Amino acid sequence: MAVQNSINTNVGSFVALRNLNSVNRNLDVVQNRVSTGLKVSGALDDASNFSIAQGIRGELKAIGAVTQGLNNAKGIGKVAIAGTTAISDLLQTVRQKLTELSNEGITTAQRSILTDDFNQLLSQAANFIDNATFNGVNLLDTAAVSTDVNTLSNLAGGTLTLTAQDLRTTVVTLAGATVADASAAQNVLANEYANLESVVNTALGSLGAEVRALELQTSFLEQISDATDEGLGNIVDADLARESARLTSLQVQQQLSVQTLGIANQRPQILQGLFR
Repeated sequence: MAVQNSINTNVGSFVALRNLNSVNRNLDVVQNRVSTGLKVSGALDDASNFSIAQGIRGELKAIGAVTQGLNNAKGIGKVAIAGTTAISDLLQTVRQKLTELSNEGITTAQRSILTDDFNQLLSQAANFIDNATFNGVNLLDTAAVSTDVNTLSNLAGGTLTLTAQDLRTTVVTLAGATVADASAAQNVLANEYANLESVVNTALGSLGAEVRALELQTSFLEQISDATDEGLGNIVDADLARESARLTSLQVQQQLSVQTLGIANQRPQILQGLFR
């Protein structure tokens, strides 16, 4: 190829400049990857993969929202279980008092004391129900218009349910029972007390199973979220070790390109020597 010695058109300078611009562009890309940790940080990097990544990010946020709802439902359920468990523990003492009241050999004064204890225990049971509220929801008090809590469990629209338990009615019924004599106390023990005990045991079983289902679903969604996040990383995350090596290489290329451009720019000055 013929070499043209010209001061108007410096071909070598043009080639060196193109090489320098190419190195600088590549260097900008690598520096962006190193600073952000992403090989795809915008649509200009890779339009199709960026679009896919944005969809996955939206899915992750949706999973996070579902998980938050499940955690809220777990809070409601666990508070309800705590209240029901407290009543269940209290019923052991209630049964003791009713058994003592069923004894015909106690005095009138003793019956009065035991009756007061019985009433106080039922009053405490009512307080447990009042306090079994989480985020404004009380599953144990259907008298306060308590309803089932349906919670979104996945992105397909599935739900899990916390079933409301009518403990208020049975507690009030037992509290209003007459224990004026041994026969009445025996009748209350066999009927109102037995009914409340059955309702409490049923509530514990139901709530326990439902909260366990919420916990299992929450754990499953956390695994799904982690796997999805890993998949997203495979699409957009940069290999920093590789990018670091490329950065060093491009920096060297940049320095050499600058030197080459400087040499090319000196060619017209060399031609001036021919006219001295």
